[in-house]
Amino acid sequence: MECDFCGKKPRFGHNVSHSKRRTNRRWDPNVHKATLVVNGAKMRFNLCTRCLRTRAKSAS
Repeated sequence: MECDFCGKKPRFGHNVSHSKRRTNRRWDPNVHKATLVVNGAKMRFNLCTRCLRTRAKSAS
């Protein structure tokens, strides 16, 4: 999943074992569904936790 505000997406890389054998893996952003009020209307967004935290700070 992708963050609707900052555009964070999964990142790709390798698991590296003790024998240095590489297997593919991915790091997913911590994305949650959130309801925000935009221009007086409630809208659903997929937000990463960093964006949720920033929105909560600016709201208070």
